[in-house]
Amino acid sequence: MDRLSAMRVFVTVVDLGSQSAAADHLDLSRPVVSRYLAELEDWVGARLMQRTTRRLSLTAAGQETLSRCRQMLELAGDLQAAVRAPDEAPRGELRISVSTSFGQAQLVDAVAAYVKRYPGVTIDLQMLDRTVNLVDERIDLAIRTSNELDPNLIARRLSVCRSVVCAAPAYLREHSTPMQVEDLTRHNCLTHSYFGRHLWHFEVNGESVSVPVQGNISANEAMTLQRAALAGSGIAMLPTYQAAAALRSGELIRLLPQAKPQELNLNAVYTSRKHMPATLRSMLDFLAERFTAEPQWDRDLQ
Repeated sequence: MDRLSAMRVFVTVVDLGSQSAAADHLDLSRPVVSRYLAELEDWVGARLMQRTTRRLSLTAAGQETLSRCRQMLELAGDLQAAVRAPDEAPRGELRISVSTSFGQAQLVDAVAAYVKRYPGVTIDLQMLDRTVNLVDERIDLAIRTSNELDPNLIARRLSVCRSVVCAAPAYLREHSTPMQVEDLTRHNCLTHSYFGRHLWHFEVNGESVSVPVQGNISANEAMTLQRAALAGSGIAMLPTYQAAAALRSGELIRLLPQAKPQELNLNAVYTSRKHMPATLRSMLDFLAERFTAEPQWDRDLQ
């Protein structure tokens, strides 16, 4: 019996709550998972789990074995990392989840540069405008713009995500240009379905100000709102990582420079520091190097 593999199967079954979920996660058949568990119980000499059709629970021996298995797997991972050649190039597949707007505006170019440097790596890029469950959907890494993250996940801050209020020259020619944040209540504001649909938040002269907004177009991702703004449909609050090029070219005009929209952290999120594959570690380091504390797209606007 491959005891390390059996331990990994056992830990995964416990973490995911079922043998079928563990089988999917480990890309094993259900009978193979069952065989690993049975062989581990034979080797330990005790029943580790009580299995019913509705739930799975650990026995006292299972609780003790679980903690020891975690220790053994961590030691094995440390040993592999210690003896791995320092110049060994990462290889394998990474599944990365990211919002459509950040994915198209910034991450695709970063991924292209990464695989050029490490041709042994393949990237499965999932552009999704929802929060995914990393374990259930077998995501190795998620890029999220948020100040509130799941405490059960590990987050590495990469950069800052700022926003800008802007509109196309065509819209401003037909409507008065807002001079104060309160003027936005009289304009057609293009809003995000999930973030600030009815209320935009700013910092003005060191004070927090919230302004009710409304408009005739709402969308669940920022790229659509930018296209609507470029068409002259209204005023949008857009992330600078996406709008920077249009602002530089003059296709969009920055409004209310004295008002600072809420800033969000740009994070790389993953499930655990333990047993981290070299490929995931290298991607994290690569992204931290590329997306610095003061992002390039904001420096271009200064």
